[in-house]
Amino acid sequence: MSDPQTVSVPGRIMAAEMAEQPAVLQRILDEGAPKIREIAAEIATRNPRFVLLTARGTSDNAALYAKYLVEILLGKPAGLTSMSTTTAYGAKPDLTDVLVITVSQSGGSPDLVASTKAAREAGAVTLAVTNNASSPLAEVSEFHIDVLAGPEKALPATKTYTAELLALYLLIEGLRGGDGSAAKELPALAAGVLARQAEVKALAERYRFAQRLVITSRGYGYPTAREAALKLMETTYIPASPFSGADLLHGPLAMVDNVSPVIAIVPDGKGGEALQPVLDRLRGRGADLVVVGQQAQVDAASAGFALPAGVPEEVQPILEILPLQLLAYEVTIARGQDPDAPRALAKVTETR
Repeated sequence: MSDPQTVSVPGRIMAAEMAEQPAVLQRILDEGAPKIREIAAEIATRNPRFVLLTARGTSDNAALYAKYLVEILLGKPAGLTSMSTTTAYGAKPDLTDVLVITVSQSGGSPDLVASTKAAREAGAVTLAVTNNASSPLAEVSEFHIDVLAGPEKALPATKTYTAELLALYLLIEGLRGGDGSAAKELPALAAGVLARQAEVKALAERYRFAQRLVITSRGYGYPTAREAALKLMETTYIPASPFSGADLLHGPLAMVDNVSPVIAIVPDGKGGEALQPVLDRLRGRGADLVVVGQQAQVDAASAGFALPAGVPEEVQPILEILPLQLLAYEVTIARGQDPDAPRALAKVTETR
């Protein structure tokens, strides 16, 4: 007989890493925040005129969240880079007085390293945000923030994603001289959300045989929609299309009918207000609408998951993604697959 200790249980690693997230968030607040404030203060003295964010995959969704923070909280223009302009086409933009933030869990992808090195040579202030302080990316960057998530062994990134979000929030807060107090309750709130896994397991039955999904949000919730779609696609293999609510109305809404499963992330704040017309249109088309948001929004939908009330909108994405990570896990298990090791994927993707 096999030793139960050595039997591989599908999803065991991903489940354990999702459960670590409250502790990781607390570690960042306790141990990482002072260093992040120090780096932010040093960068602030350079007074960067523009912010460019560079990333791939899950980290690209974290970078998009940072773009919203920079534009809303700092009032500075921000953009997401196209690395191939540098790595494939050899473009040499003038990046004097530009802050380039490269976000990567491993810090090992050659295109991230090459584009960051080129940005530094082009005059940029370069900052790497990684889960690996000794990575090649950290070495070529002027500044480095360690997200302190610890080793992540499951292929789907969970704890490193929320760690990146919190680190980026604290960085942007530091750049504007804020104290990051909006984040102080996040570890306890995250633990409360994760403790409600049974609710998500029941919700997952809706998607066990789904052929496709549409996921939508606006504002700070849009990066969450993209990350949720990525998690569902890489674990369940269900095609999931993420849309800004505004973009959904510009054509793709036509594919939604009365049997279409739609997940809406509804922020508590201006993003949720902007999404309201989209929710009305989806209900009008009879879509199977599941909402992740406040209780009133969940009550008005087909089903959903209510998030804690009273959380500042700029840090809500750190909580919004948690039930959606659990959903990806539960749907994958229900479909008889192993979320720890999705087919055809590697933990470190080396693009050039």
